[in-house]
Order: sequence, then C-alpha cells, then structure tokens
Amino acid sequence: MKITSNIKELKSLLTNKKQIGFIPTMGALHNGHISLIKQARKDNEIVVVSIFVNPTQFLIGEDLDKYPTQLQKDIQICKQYKVDILFAPTKDTMYQNDEVLIKAPILKSFILEGRGRPGHFDGVLQIVLKFFNIINPTNAYFGKKDAQQLILIKQMVENLFLDIDIIGCEIVRDTDGLALSSRNVYLSKDERKLALNIPNSLKIASQMIKNNILDCNKIISEMTKKLQKLNIEYIFIVNHNLDILKKIELNNTIILVAVKINSTRLIDNIWL
Repeated sequence: MKITSNIKELKSLLTNKKQIGFIPTMGALHNGHISLIKQARKDNEIVVVSIFVNPTQFLIGEDLDKYPTQLQKDIQICKQYKVDILFAPTKDTMYQNDEVLIKAPILKSFILEGRGRPGHFDGVLQIVLKFFNIINPTNAYFGKKDAQQLILIKQMVENLFLDIDIIGCEIVRDTDGLALSSRNVYLSKDERKLALNIPNSLKIASQMIKNNILDCNKIISEMTKKLQKLNIEYIFIVNHNLDILKKIELNNTIILVAVKINSTRLIDNIWL
C-alpha cells in the first residue's frame, strides 16, 4: 500500500488506471468503513481511501478539535483490507485562501441535518468535489447512514455532469444493533444502553409498516415514545428525494432519527 499526502504524487500513481474505487473518510475507521473498502475491492482495479477531517463541514462549537483520530491504526486496517493507496492530506494541501465555493442546493441542504447545521453540506460537497477532481474515480462509496449526504452527493454528480458512479452501501451495526459511528467512542456504558433506543425505535417503525400501518404521524408518535429518554433533534419520514411524507411509500421511504445523548450526537435511519 502506498501512503501519500501529495496531490501530484497521487495523480501520478493513478495514471492509466482504468477502474478506480474511492472511499472518502475522516479516519477512525470501523467495520462500516471496512464494508465500503471490501465492496470497492470487489468492484475495482485500484482502491483509494482518503483520511481527512474536513474543517469546512464543522460548525463553530462542534467537535472538530476532539474528533477521534487513530492514523496508525487506520493505516493497518487499510493494509489488512488491501487498499492500494491511502491519501492523507493536510488542511493546507486541500484549502487555500479566498477559494471558489460550492453551495449545496438550498431546499435539500437546510432540512434534516442541515436545519441545525447551516453550511454543513456546503463543506461536505466542497471537499468531496475536490477529491473527485484529484482522483477521478470510476466508483465512489458512501454509507447509507449519512442518507442526506449520500443523496446530495448524487445530486452534485448529476448536476455537474461528473462521470462517477455513486454507490450507497448498507448501514453496518454492532452486535447490539447500534449503527457504527466514530462518535460511539464518546458514549459511556450507561449512555450506550440509552443509545440502543435509537435502533429499537426504527424496529418499531419497521414492524408497524409490516402490520400495514402506513400513516407517518402514527409511526413518528410511537418512535417518539421509545426515544423519550433521549434529546430528540428530529424524526422525519421522507422519500428518496428528501420530500417529507404523510404516508409510507414502499421502496421510496427513508425514516431518519437524530438524537443527542448528553454531548454526543448520533444519527440513524432505515431505507424502505
């Protein structure tokens, strides 16, 4: 595996490569990231992983300074799962002063995650587009846990006529059902138990739908009861275009949850 922080070197390494799979990450790799790497390894000639904690997607007061980092462990994980190139640039490599900026679509970026995090998706799309332009991947892999991010990246690729396939991969959960996240390390033992109400609320929603209860307000009401011990930021039921639904549409529905447990913010969802 080649490790580089230099853009020219990375481009040179990728010259004449026909099938490139790319996984952008902020490090602190876990089994969710590994599932993306495994899929990319199956699909592509070359697999590139980036590790970069992107400052432009964090708002003032968010956890940029304490975001978990474990570069040496991440390197070993990438080697183990046969990543070809690990790109780990610095902030000065990726950003200059007075840059051309990318703006996320207004309607889709100021709901859900964007409602309380204005500008977050501007930063996400800015860095992802930079990586796409550097690496020119054939396929790029993103987890469905960040559902809104995945949908906005797909829209960016479509709107800017980029020749890249965006592949959404299923959420990976721990043995207790909690969706894997780099932020799970912040949870104490008791907080972890409380956090299990998140996937359990989604199970309730899924069972209601199986029982042909398709009224979104009824489903949200039952989920709210399950999550009452947590600080609920939102529960939304939307279609795959992020439009809010009143009634479940099979094969075109995402149920999304965001909560805070003390200072730790967690998100989860199911795609139906």
